[in-house]
Amino acid sequence: MLNSGSSSIKYKLFDMRDRSEVAGGAAERIGGAGSRLVHRDGSGAEQVDAGAPILDHGEAIDRIARLLGESGVGADEEALSGIGHRVVHGGETFREPTLIDDRVVSAIRDLSSLAPLHNPANLQGIEVALERRPDLPQVAVFDTAFHQTIPPHAHRYAIPHEWYESHRVRRYGFHGTSHAYVSRQAAVFLGRPLVELNLIVLHLGNGASAAAIEAGRSVDTSMGLTPLEGLVMGTRSGDLDPALIFHVARESGQSLDDLDAALSGRSGLQGLCGVGDMRDVLAREEAGDERARLAVEVYTYRIRKYIGAYVAALGHVDAVVFTAGVGENSPEVRERACRRLGGLGIEIDPVRNRAAGHAARAIHVEGGAVPVLVVPTNEELEIAEQTLHCIRNRR
Repeated sequence: MLNSGSSSIKYKLFDMRDRSEVAGGAAERIGGAGSRLVHRDGSGAEQVDAGAPILDHGEAIDRIARLLGESGVGADEEALSGIGHRVVHGGETFREPTLIDDRVVSAIRDLSSLAPLHNPANLQGIEVALERRPDLPQVAVFDTAFHQTIPPHAHRYAIPHEWYESHRVRRYGFHGTSHAYVSRQAAVFLGRPLVELNLIVLHLGNGASAAAIEAGRSVDTSMGLTPLEGLVMGTRSGDLDPALIFHVARESGQSLDDLDAALSGRSGLQGLCGVGDMRDVLAREEAGDERARLAVEVYTYRIRKYIGAYVAALGHVDAVVFTAGVGENSPEVRERACRRLGGLGIEIDPVRNRAAGHAARAIHVEGGAVPVLVVPTNEELEIAEQTLHCIRNRR
């Protein structure tokens, strides 16, 4: 699978017979100084190709193919079944993974106004891969697709109707591949069919989102038209009063582009205490930094509010699930996010919560009404799974 950004390409190669990762890596700083390609084989051994500058995405993919070939898993081999591409925004056009052709490329380009920082970059990787391997099925897997089951009462904003009709303004949601993967893994852990479960999944990384999942279908999510809405994140504000933007613009004279950059890149934890990585924030709090303490309280309070809201939206909850970098690795965040939720049957066991582990595990009190789980995500494998399913269905 390929995940193409404006100056990077992340990649992983899977053997789908046993779902094992064969190789992976990333081309970084494409087109700039210090560009390099970091490649890892299946054992995790790392090889850094920092030779000639990587001038563009085409050269990056050629060098990725060469390194895969040197590892004995060349991108030209007949055994390669297909390529899955991560695409951030599918709008209302794409509700599922889709085989890529000229029509799909055109539609992704048309949706770039909804994700101007992401879709054009995703397209760069798609177009180069199509040029290099036109014989190979290639699939677009959309971050937004999983959330296309959200009903209108949850995805529509109370704004002039023509904004929806003309400008496609509604809640779309993101992190869909992660929410889909984690909800299935949670069902496996609980030993129950996914269609019988109501889940609240909390994807807490540098970007963060919550999803209410009913019988395997997303029925609400915290991110909206863009990934800015919802939970507090590393550098994104999450929910705020939209009039705040007008107020600051009038008071400071900043442009809309300036404010957009500030809310996306200098807000969230970064804005509250000066650092955006939760590990650093917690370390500063431990050292007595009051701004860091406030940042953690704001961050976890917002999560707690969304849990309560989604309990109401779902009617009942069969499990609360933490995932992604912060969700999987920060017992402090998990504990504080679930404080005072005992009245909803959500209670964390301090010992189980702080026990180390890399597999799915339960952290709620013994006999608790609502299981609380930690389930590692694997968005790349989910993209590979969806790609293979799409290719096989076509055949």
